[in-house]
Amino acid sequence: MRRVLLIVGGGIAAYRALELVRLLRADGVVVTPVMTEAAKAFVTPLSLEALTSEKVHDALFAPTQESEIGHIALARSTDLVVVCPATADLMARMAHGLADDLATTLLLATTTPILIAPSMNVRMWEHPATQASLTLLKARGVHVVGPDVGAMACGETGPGRLSQPDHIQRVIRDFLNPFRPLRGIRALVTAGPTVEPLDPVRFISNHSSGRQGYAIAGALAARGADVTLVSGPVSLPVPDGVTRLSVTTAQEMLAACEEALPIDLAVCTAAVSDWRAKKVASGKIKKNGDAPPVLELTENPDILASLCRNTRRPALVIGFAAETDDVLENATAKRLRKGCDWLVANDVRNGVFGAASNTVSLIDSHGTEHWPEMDKTDVAEKLVERVEAFFRNDPASPQNG
Repeated sequence: MRRVLLIVGGGIAAYRALELVRLLRADGVVVTPVMTEAAKAFVTPLSLEALTSEKVHDALFAPTQESEIGHIALARSTDLVVVCPATADLMARMAHGLADDLATTLLLATTTPILIAPSMNVRMWEHPATQASLTLLKARGVHVVGPDVGAMACGETGPGRLSQPDHIQRVIRDFLNPFRPLRGIRALVTAGPTVEPLDPVRFISNHSSGRQGYAIAGALAARGADVTLVSGPVSLPVPDGVTRLSVTTAQEMLAACEEALPIDLAVCTAAVSDWRAKKVASGKIKKNGDAPPVLELTENPDILASLCRNTRRPALVIGFAAETDDVLENATAKRLRKGCDWLVANDVRNGVFGAASNTVSLIDSHGTEHWPEMDKTDVAEKLVERVEAFFRNDPASPQNG
């Protein structure tokens, strides 16, 4: 279990520390909160206690039953000290070694890494005194995230705005998980449906939600892979650390995939429309009482097969097969026909599209492995564990070069 000691400084951005706590807790991080007196003017200790499920520490000489002095024990029982927000005053006191309250005493007593997220008025940030404090803190090994440039509560605009909590979360995640097993691996994931227009208002598509592909992209990024997500039209948030390229049609998806090459890994979860209109009408096709129009279709490019046959073929190509009949037989034949290394087969007759869970079988050259029904995030984790093992044992992997 990883632990973070969070020191909340007294700035207007203190309320955003609450969002950071929520994100860290979702990562399984234990957060011990410390507040300066000034911080209490912006957020209440009760709010922090409710979100962290931990007691807020705010007094330097609070009674303790520890055999050690309380602030020393706090300073030692953590993996990372985070100051959010770090005000100009708090940075100056850190830089000069002042220890007149619990927060600054902890910062002086700790030997664990310190990460600060500055937040203040632009003029305060640019003042030579603050910049001198920053230089001194960096020289001592203090890590800094931000600040961002943007509008501030005072009405001014410029550097000094607190970095987004999800960005601070990613930086903390890197500190707490220095070993990223897929670091150096370039991965491509396709997800969602493609949409093929018939005219300006009608199209051919399918029910794919993109949830499985987005979960896989997120799991790969969390393990350090450099992930490009080529996504059809879906309304899902981009996973942390993932670069999304939005496309609409199968032709656009293929072009984006080819542009991403060379890569080490391709995971093709997208439900690509097999056909598109041979000719897209320039205006809306009208119903005029005559016989319905005949749609002439043409075959779309086969993205999975194209990646498998490319001269810059990834070391590992994983395809997905959404089947309704003879699932394993059709999926096994598809793997051989497309030329992919692994193929994940699922039966989509029972509302898999858009659902939170999935039941799949993993097919490779050694046979078929059936997985029980599980949440799509768990399917992603299990698949990415297999990906880790593949690259760990591949002599040509960037990790083993």
